[in-house]
Amino acid sequence: MYRVIIIEDDPMVAAIDRQYIETDRAFHVAGVFKHGGEALDYLARHEVDLILLDYYTPTMNGREFVDRLHSLGKVPSIIMVTSANDANIVRSLLSRGVLDYLVKPFAYARFQQAMDKFLQTKKLLEGGQDSLDQRAIDQLLLGQKQSPLGQSQLEKGLNSTTLERIRSFLSANRDTVLTSEQIADQVKLSRITIRRYVNHMVDTGEVSSSIDYQTGGRPSIQYRYRGHP
Repeated sequence: MYRVIIIEDDPMVAAIDRQYIETDRAFHVAGVFKHGGEALDYLARHEVDLILLDYYTPTMNGREFVDRLHSLGKVPSIIMVTSANDANIVRSLLSRGVLDYLVKPFAYARFQQAMDKFLQTKKLLEGGQDSLDQRAIDQLLLGQKQSPLGQSQLEKGLNSTTLERIRSFLSANRDTVLTSEQIADQVKLSRITIRRYVNHMVDTGEVSSSIDYQTGGRPSIQYRYRGHP
């Protein structure tokens, strides 16, 4: 399970971030902090895998926080979740190696895409191999899988055969609300793969998504097929 901290001074936004994160059992929110100073005190004593960081927080901005974090020798992945969209700010954070950059307000599907990018990066870098081929490196740099040469590419590098396989299942169950786990079990693909394709279908309007908070545990993302746009 990956340990995540949130640095956000708006309690409502922090609560939404936490709910989004905890829909996936691969993640655990280890702490929520109102400013970078609190978070640095915690990080001096604890290791985390991922930080969700707002640029505008008390005591220091996001750029200052990242610099101080790196000066401690800490290099967890960082996803910016912020209203800061000034080109110079974005450029400075990307040059410091942030994994992804989400500008508020954002759709849940875009948030989920950022978390999937983290999971895919971890899978590639922690797979135990001594070297990475060009395809794996391209995936790390571009944040998507590349289709084999000569194969038609969809937006985001999706495979048309796999997309049609998922679409056929959802179309046959269009009156049923399904989680990514349920879809994965039925079509025999990994949950991460399902989420990538379903996110694409949400973006195109083919599938709708909602969050179920009445699960007795972590909130669950549910999908319903709407029809081919």
